[in-house]
Amino acid sequence: MAELEGNCLVGQSGGPTAAINATLAGVIEEALNYECIEEIYGSLNGVLGILNEDFVDLASESQQAIRGLRVSPGAALGTSRFQFKKQADYDRAIEVFKAHNIRYFFYIGDNDSMATAAKLNAAAAEQGHELRVIGIPKTIDNDITRTDHTPGYGSVIKYVATTVREMASDNEALGQGDYVSILEVMGRNSGWIAAGAALCKRRDHPHDPPHLIYLPEVPFAPEKFIEDVQRVLQREKYCVIVVGEGLVDTDGNYVSVGSSSIDAFGNVQLGGSGEYLKGLVERSLSVSARSCKLGIAQRAAAHCASKTDVDEAYQAGRDAILAAVEKEESGKMITLQRTDSDTYACETGLADLSEVSEGTKRIPDDWINDDGVSMNYPFIKYALPLIQGEVESPFDNGLPVFSKLKRLKVDKQLAGYAL
Repeated sequence: MAELEGNCLVGQSGGPTAAINATLAGVIEEALNYECIEEIYGSLNGVLGILNEDFVDLASESQQAIRGLRVSPGAALGTSRFQFKKQADYDRAIEVFKAHNIRYFFYIGDNDSMATAAKLNAAAAEQGHELRVIGIPKTIDNDITRTDHTPGYGSVIKYVATTVREMASDNEALGQGDYVSILEVMGRNSGWIAAGAALCKRRDHPHDPPHLIYLPEVPFAPEKFIEDVQRVLQREKYCVIVVGEGLVDTDGNYVSVGSSSIDAFGNVQLGGSGEYLKGLVERSLSVSARSCKLGIAQRAAAHCASKTDVDEAYQAGRDAILAAVEKEESGKMITLQRTDSDTYACETGLADLSEVSEGTKRIPDDWINDDGVSMNYPFIKYALPLIQGEVESPFDNGLPVFSKLKRLKVDKQLAGYAL
């Protein structure tokens, strides 16, 4: 196949992470090495930027700004949860690609984003526009299939485990066998984030906090929950609980729904599992209970990012360029796969986008102890390498400095589009 010459476009989608901008930096810096990539564009706010022909010139950004992306939270290009709704949206996207001679498209996102990338790849083929599409995984939820783990996950569990350890120090000072703290973390259909809190337990100290972890994978029973809390308080001065927002009862229903609103992907907006558990404690036990919801703080905590996570996110971006340009791949997603070596090492691979978007990766049953509220050694062995190392961030006047792109706009070539 002849070398494919043209322009490159990269977009970000879904909830930001502490490492998503590191992936963007990897894409930009590697793309600059290839003469066949003539221009490097960024799509503002994911696929919305494609439909609106809202592109910025990434090659015009300073090297300092691009390097700074590696330690900056948020999504430098802006993101959205907008989803293509009709065939006309895909037709418009290919029309925009043709108008700007886009021959390489890289989409950084979650399961739904990979499904969109797969459909764009198919639409380009149907319309005879030579285009190479590579998806790059990102999600703190760690629930994308076909990859060992996702960029963003290591940083969020490092932050959650750190927060639990800090909370425990506070609770130990206050508790007299009558103090319960509940930390609610994200995780709609899988408990990877909540499970990550188990990393703050010291080896050979099974009673370290968190004392109880409640996962969406394990049906919740209120009676057992109260028994669990009582058992801990009989032994300890306090009880620290971590719960995933997607906690479900024995009938598979969410125990608490934050509102009746639905997002762009058809998901019910969740929230309140921590408050739900707090209410159970207060009604059933004569103890003091507090609930804390980390919310977006857990995915924006660049100050507690994992160096391993950030480095792997950056490598995923670089290798996406290699896959498209040198390996001439399309319709694939970059994967992270750990090697068989005795010490942790990770390399990238490729998976078909059409296969990636099918299903949600959940925690294996045998990684959860029989008590249903704690994690065993296989999970610890899996997750612990992902939080290693600290990221050195620049500070100014006592506060971290984050990179901000100047976003030089690319001239539009087409008439507007009605969404």
